[in-house]
Amino acid sequence: MRPAAFRMSPFSWPWPLPALGVWVFVWAVFVVVRVLLMPLFPALLLATALGVLGSVWARTPVRRAVMALGFPLSWWLLAGGAGTSVLAGLPAWGWLVPLGLVLALYPPTTWKDAPLFPTPSGALDGLAAQVPLPLAGHVLDAGCGVGDGLMALERAYPEVHLHGLEHSWPLRLLCALRARHASVRQGDMWAVDWSRFDMVYLFQRPETMPRAWAKAQAELNAGAWLASLEFSVPDVAPTLTWTCPDGRPVWLYQQSLDHAKTEAENTIPSSAGV
Repeated sequence: MRPAAFRMSPFSWPWPLPALGVWVFVWAVFVVVRVLLMPLFPALLLATALGVLGSVWARTPVRRAVMALGFPLSWWLLAGGAGTSVLAGLPAWGWLVPLGLVLALYPPTTWKDAPLFPTPSGALDGLAAQVPLPLAGHVLDAGCGVGDGLMALERAYPEVHLHGLEHSWPLRLLCALRARHASVRQGDMWAVDWSRFDMVYLFQRPETMPRAWAKAQAELNAGAWLASLEFSVPDVAPTLTWTCPDGRPVWLYQQSLDHAKTEAENTIPSSAGV
């Protein structure tokens, strides 16, 4: 039975599977037409054109560019513009080193989440005036990357306890070195309970926001906040929208008391009926 990701339309495959699929296909076509003795220049044009056509799978301009440029850049690294390999002398197993580094930085389990999106310095300055938090409160940067979000949160909320959660262990180590004021650990942001936090901060991507909203609704306590830089929860009205100093929107969703009461009413005490 095929994995669920491959039973979906290629447009729904988690990134970077669409890019890998296009690159493998384009390289296979290039090798075949060269074996069939097509001249080098037409073969390069054909393969590059196929890569450009395949880039329609991507949903953003940056990803389309990555997919379209993958073949010509990789060919240049292997063969060079003048026919001399830029990576001449690299043993075959040497390709495993960058591949292993990529997998460590971006594990397959995180492919459905956002890649490394650093929060701009000072982007959250002034947020505390709009959304005050308890002085001894707890704020989670879910998917903290290399710590830019934690440093922006520290500027905005210098008195709160900051926590960072990052799935990639190399990024987690770098984040811990940069954001020494915060408690940073490695883990899955979707598996960790959010109920202890007064705010969960995200800089994800549009596709993951419905999942984040569902988790926030299920776990955040009444009065706690879900804060998302740039990307809103589809079809959900925010409690507050705040504009960063650099013009980016921050979408803020507060867990309501009514929701918490409904959850409590729907929870049957374990001692019921005893």
